[in-house]
Amino acid sequence: MRSITDLALLPQRLASGEPWSSAELERLWLSMQDRTWRSLALVPAGAGGPPDMTVEIAMALARTGMRHIGAQVHVADATELKLDSVAEFAGQIRGTIRSGPVILALAPSTENPVTVSLAQSADCAVLCVLLKRMRVGDAKRTTEEIGRQHFIGAITLG
Repeated sequence: MRSITDLALLPQRLASGEPWSSAELERLWLSMQDRTWRSLALVPAGAGGPPDMTVEIAMALARTGMRHIGAQVHVADATELKLDSVAEFAGQIRGTIRSGPVILALAPSTENPVTVSLAQSADCAVLCVLLKRMRVGDAKRTTEEIGRQHFIGAITLG
């Protein structure tokens, strides 16, 4: 797995609400276009990050992507999705993909058991690593659980 980009200031911006630069987001978005996808899962490497980390990243990427492709890029927040809602959620994703790509914001697999199946059902995934707050062992376990072949890279934060 290659590192897509290193956004060293991202954690501080997540906490402060400071906007990311367009150049940072554009580089990140374009680096993810090496592979064709309609659904992309953002997967935390492990526990330790803010609960809305992947949602924030997904929303910023969706705004950037809409400027790039000139069409809707959807965000699906599955950070608190429960097992009994997975089938309905997956159906909604399949329907939504018809009108544009979908970025799935997921919780750490240690905190939400549906993360693995949702990441595997997406066209591809990106591992979101918050340096100094997430464990290397958790990142390895997450990539093994989901399958290395699903990941197109990693975003390192911090």
